[in-house]
Amino acid sequence: MSMAVGGKKGGAIAAINVTPMADIMIVLLIIFMVITPMLQKGVDVKLPLAGNTKERKDEPKTIMVAIKKDSTTFLGGIKLDNQNDLVPQLKERLEDLPEGGKMIYLKADQDLAYSEVMKIMDLAREAGVEEIALIAEPRTQG
Repeated sequence: MSMAVGGKKGGAIAAINVTPMADIMIVLLIIFMVITPMLQKGVDVKLPLAGNTKERKDEPKTIMVAIKKDSTTFLGGIKLDNQNDLVPQLKERLEDLPEGGKMIYLKADQDLAYSEVMKIMDLAREAGVEEIALIAEPRTQG
């Protein structure tokens, strides 16, 4: 003895089949798991390795300055035509930050000359930056 759900034979069934939806969700999850590590925010710079690094949280008001191997300078992912344009644009972004919190993150290519990095640091200090954090890749053991 069984109960007929659809009234007469071959009628509509009131239960929802969630198997196709679960299959689609699993495929989407796998796609996102594969693609997420490939995504990189900002400018593609080959960072130097460092043994003593700290993880940092991405904050909306983070000011990121990146310098590529060919001395191309980027402020927040936007290419600057001239390195001297960095000072007025940094001053503009630093206006919104409180005193004591005027900090930038500097990403420089590992093959870039030290003098170029110092030039950008001097321009940042001229703009009113109080702290400069250097971004590096953590050195893996083994």
